[in-house]
Amino acid sequence: MKRICFVLQVLPERLEEYKDRHRAVWPEMLDALHETGWHNYSLFLREDGLLVGYLETDDFEKARRAMAERDVNTRWQREMSEFFVNPPNVTPDQAARPLEEIFHLE
Repeated sequence: MKRICFVLQVLPERLEEYKDRHRAVWPEMLDALHETGWHNYSLFLREDGLLVGYLETDDFEKARRAMAERDVNTRWQREMSEFFVNPPNVTPDQAARPLEEIFHLE
């Protein structure tokens, strides 16, 4: 399994609503994540809106492509886009660029 970490920026004025949305992630979205290879997936949010995502997967690009084919992901990304500081016409999943892992204590 490869460990993937990425950062995004949530709009500070939308933090509470963003947290509320993630307390009630759609069951079909959770199923899609599991089915497409997203394991041990966590999101961490700092008070200024810095969002850190972590997951484990065999192949991140394959997992991301598989999610992109799911209707539920299209709907979820459309709704979540309004919460982020992103370039125009870029969904949060497209903006999530993996960080380089430089150390891991096993």
